[in-house]
Amino acid sequence: MAISVSHYGFMPDGKEVKLYSISNNNDVTLQLINLGATLQSLYTPDKYGRVNDITIGFDSLYGHLNFTDYQGKVVGRYANRIANGSFSLGGKKYQLTQNEKDKTCLHSAGEFSDAVWDAIIADDNAVEFSYTSPDGTSGFEGNLTAKVRYTLTEDNKVVIEYSAVCDKDTVMNFTNHVYFNLNGSAMSDVLDHEMQMNASHYVPIDADSIPTGEIREVKGTAFDFNAPCTIGKRIYDNDEQLTLARGYDHNFCLCHKEGEADATVKEPVSGRVLKMYTDLPGVQLYTGNFLDGSVIGKGGIPIVKHAGFCLETQFYPDSPNQPDFPSCVFKAGEEFKSTTVFAVSVEE
Repeated sequence: MAISVSHYGFMPDGKEVKLYSISNNNDVTLQLINLGATLQSLYTPDKYGRVNDITIGFDSLYGHLNFTDYQGKVVGRYANRIANGSFSLGGKKYQLTQNEKDKTCLHSAGEFSDAVWDAIIADDNAVEFSYTSPDGTSGFEGNLTAKVRYTLTEDNKVVIEYSAVCDKDTVMNFTNHVYFNLNGSAMSDVLDHEMQMNASHYVPIDADSIPTGEIREVKGTAFDFNAPCTIGKRIYDNDEQLTLARGYDHNFCLCHKEGEADATVKEPVSGRVLKMYTDLPGVQLYTGNFLDGSVIGKGGIPIVKHAGFCLETQFYPDSPNQPDFPSCVFKAGEEFKSTTVFAVSVEE
């Protein structure tokens, strides 16, 4: 295993952004940048031995700063949406930044994604990023210190380990917003990718993409991926939920079957297979519904609708306002810890 470090760019305030590249002996390379603790690229071979980047994003810092849809970035301190940008905890109401349509708080207004994190080479196959969020940022209380460690293994797993501690009671929910396209190019969309997910229920949303509070069975709906099905097979079905989100942009409630991946995605032409494992209760499947080709991504290719899919492991959206959802509340000094694994392989 080997790690190299190179210059990636300078922020407007002069802070340097560096690129970290980790390679194993199987032609797999994981690239990271310390802006947003971003998963910048993941190069993997297809069944013919051709190596391509299977993530959608930007070649330069300029793209990340000016056109980002959180491609590859770590999101926190609360990933996903909080209704009306507010919640109550310990008898106190917190008003957060309402950065989406002046209504919801989305991804905590991008604080963690837009920050330049400190970085250290933690091992010959691992890089660890750290960031401290000051008390009051985006309306959240408490000084919060977060760490994200990326490891690339010799069996082609990208292991993402999150940890965080706050000095006041708070809510926490961290994820990575990487967009995958197993074709290895955004020139084709991901609708022919075959997905299987161990999830018996999903969370319906309203017109503002806020959970209604219902936890609905997937059986008999366009949201049933318990048997393998292409992402595009039912994405245009006459389903109110798909219409509201323009596709899939929903939390799935994971079943966590021992010894099985929580989600498996296969691409038939390249033979690439991506398996996702997590210890969190949910995952947001997002199919790039609001990408429209107006932004140029890697290789000078426009990032079009459905150019990538996201599997954002998480607590459910709006959990601070939903008492029936798994709790995301952490006491002062209590550590948030979570691990997500993306394993890549090929199917002949």
